[in-house]
Amino acid sequence: MTQRSVLVVLYDGVQSLDVTGPVEVFAGASRFPGAGYVLRTASLDGAPVRTCSGLVLVPDSSLADAEPPHTLLVPGGEGTRDPDPALVDWLREHAPHPERLVSVCTGALLLAEAGLLDGHRVTTHWTVCEHLARSHPAVEVDPDPIFVRDGRLATSAGVTAGIDLALALVEEDHGRDIALTVARHLVVFLRRPGNQAQFSAQLVAQTARREPLREVQHWITENPGEDLCVEALAARARLSPRHFARAFQAETGLTPGRYVDRVRLEQARRLLEDTTDGVTGISRACGYGTPEAMRRAFVKALGTAPAEYRRRFRTHPATDRRATT
Repeated sequence: MTQRSVLVVLYDGVQSLDVTGPVEVFAGASRFPGAGYVLRTASLDGAPVRTCSGLVLVPDSSLADAEPPHTLLVPGGEGTRDPDPALVDWLREHAPHPERLVSVCTGALLLAEAGLLDGHRVTTHWTVCEHLARSHPAVEVDPDPIFVRDGRLATSAGVTAGIDLALALVEEDHGRDIALTVARHLVVFLRRPGNQAQFSAQLVAQTARREPLREVQHWITENPGEDLCVEALAARARLSPRHFARAFQAETGLTPGRYVDRVRLEQARRLLEDTTDGVTGISRACGYGTPEAMRRAFVKALGTAPAEYRRRFRTHPATDRRATT
């Protein structure tokens, strides 16, 4: 096993967890003999930086004095809103050279400003995906996954997704056993794969204000295999179907049918990833009724059939696979 150097770029307004999350993962791997990483941090002038939460981070050096790394990591934060032109210039000149270029959260905005994302598929925090796509039309922005790999480029969604991406990189570099031990030490999941959506169905939808509608939401999540037609759900809420459908959409932002579709797809994906249950059994358990109905739902939402989805997940659990729920 070989050590790899990691350089983390610091700047005023950086998000502290975007820095410390991946650093803790890489540092944890470094406790294993023959494995791990040489970690360095650097700011433009080598001076301490204040994070957006007020913490002060002291870098190891200036960017000018930093040794060329194997992996260059650019965290996000409020400082990406109006970035220092000198930092963008440094990235434009130096970021193309490392073997691996990584951004966490809105760090992707800095890479985009430097022209380093053109022609690549990337992700970032869900709140800025639209802005990134609009400001840089040559970048293919995928708002759904928690992280995306595209060749030497790796980008992640917001904050804690940087930990998921770092664990995936450790697994790639030093194997599953080391990555799993690090994940256990940090009390996080190892296999929260890149294709997992930034939001679950429950988070995509708003939580209904009225108790009967909230109860129906919870019941749908816990019983995806039941009859979830509008009439049945309305009866549970003690409302007429028309009133229920109108109130549900008004309070959650989704129609009942769309919410049910998301819940069933999410549950089916989880069962394909985490169990050895057959497609026929999963289709029944998730309310699709038949494997063909489940296949159509997967192809429409994910562009792949359930069996192929499982095969890709089992073969490459930490690589880039599109997810659009």
